[in-house]
Amino acid sequence: MRCPFCQHSGSRVVDSRTSDDGTSIRRRRQCTKCGRRFTTIEAASLSVRKRSGATEPFSRDKVINGVRRACQGRPVSDDQLALLAHRVEETVRGKGHAIVDSHEVGLAILEPLRELDEVAYLRFASVYSDFNSLDDFEAAIADLRASHASTPAPAAEVGPDNH
Repeated sequence: MRCPFCQHSGSRVVDSRTSDDGTSIRRRRQCTKCGRRFTTIEAASLSVRKRSGATEPFSRDKVINGVRRACQGRPVSDDQLALLAHRVEETVRGKGHAIVDSHEVGLAILEPLRELDEVAYLRFASVYSDFNSLDDFEAAIADLRASHASTPAPAAEVGPDNH
């Protein structure tokens, strides 16, 4: 790391702190030549390998924009999309690889989107999973219905008047 003041390449770490969200480290450094202090921020990089073979940095904004199209006209807020993108990033980072395939990012989107809005899920899955016929849609809808059937309904409250 070069000193931003004198361009000397030697510095020592004076203090290190993890950011609030735990995704980066803030370091206070002191130049060994001029003695001035400066701050660096270090973050683990995550790259996505596209189908073409090109790699680019992971972007929550790209996740949000891709999902936003599927959510068009649906009751989904920007905050919900931001949370979904955060969950997707956590899932992808949890794989422990510095480079992940775009296919893995798509897979990581499906479950949180399904929980958020089933219509948006079907829209996204139809493009992502390359639905080719009504049978593909029917299978996806049957899967959604089966998951609803296996989810227990909330129990009715039993109070002093309800025996």
